[in-house]
Amino acid sequence: MSEFALYFHLGKEHILDYKNGYDHILFVLALCAVYLAHDWKKILILVTAFTIGHSITLALSTLRIISADPNLIEFLIPLTIFITAVSNVLKKNELAGSARIQINYVFALFFGLIHGLGFSNYLRAILGKDHSILSQLFAFNLGLEFGQVIVVAIFLVIAFILVDLLKVNRRDWKMVLSSAIAGIALILMKDHL
Repeated sequence: MSEFALYFHLGKEHILDYKNGYDHILFVLALCAVYLAHDWKKILILVTAFTIGHSITLALSTLRIISADPNLIEFLIPLTIFITAVSNVLKKNELAGSARIQINYVFALFFGLIHGLGFSNYLRAILGKDHSILSQLFAFNLGLEFGQVIVVAIFLVIAFILVDLLKVNRRDWKMVLSSAIAGIALILMKDHL
């Protein structure tokens, strides 16, 4: 396996590891909860904004340009999930105007910065003393984006089946999903106090 393929696989597995990476899955689902299948382009932009934020702090932290208290980051990650999910619950109408869409992009980018700090210690340990880590970081982040697209695709299929085929009320779908995610995030925050 080439070095690029190895780091691409690590990035993909970082998202798809439902046992250890469920916090990222929850965050992506919280970001997507207000969207349906026909919004797929908006969702791709959203997860790409998250990847950009994640990539920036992952690179800066892995290169030891910035550092953060790991315990604080482990608390802030579920807090970002909670804020995003509660924001969905508080929205009056599904995407009732461009301002609603824009806040999700801001959440994705800004909260991606926090999530990127959460994985940097592990990635730094894998990279070791190698000083030319840009290609590894690039491969890892492409894998991360690919993993997120898989999560989004599964989400969109489920949303399509429930809302479009089975006629579950769109608002109910958003409320139940976001409330469940917010509840899980509260438990995660409590565990990291």
